[in-house]
Amino acid sequence: MSGSHPMRKPTQGPKAQTQLRTLERLEAACRTRGRRLTRQRRAVLRALLAEGGALTAYELHERLRVADGRSTPAGVYRALEFWMTAGAVHRLESTRSFILCEHPESPHPGQLLICHECGQVVETEDKGVAAAANRLGERLGFVLDRHPVELTGVCRPCRAQGRAAEPGRRPAT
Repeated sequence: MSGSHPMRKPTQGPKAQTQLRTLERLEAACRTRGRRLTRQRRAVLRALLAEGGALTAYELHERLRVADGRSTPAGVYRALEFWMTAGAVHRLESTRSFILCEHPESPHPGQLLICHECGQVVETEDKGVAAAANRLGERLGFVLDRHPVELTGVCRPCRAQGRAAEPGRRPAT
């Protein structure tokens, strides 16, 4: 894989089948709403599905360029923006990468737990975290319109392999 940050390997089994069904639903919803499902948009979504983890825009571009020499970085960014607006893709600010949303059918203020050893990303939703963010915003005079929360650390499998986090360590990019 390109880049210096290791990313999660593609998954097999039920999760991959669920992601494939999600991909098909997203494509169908796009067509139903009259939104243009361009070659680039479809390719970006499929590349993220194939990865099973997070990719930077340039990693996505490299994968797409191999399959289709017409792919451009600007086209990849436009496709990512389209899918983020549709709720199908999350941007990980801490790693400057993108990952498929596990629950795109319903907007949610999810939290993303990111292992900075292996790159695994776990999407979860804890309504208490979202409520705490809203209370904090209100207390400080803000009305929050986005709730992306990224929590970094070391996942259970990495800890089991003896890869421990150094306190205060930032994820590799």
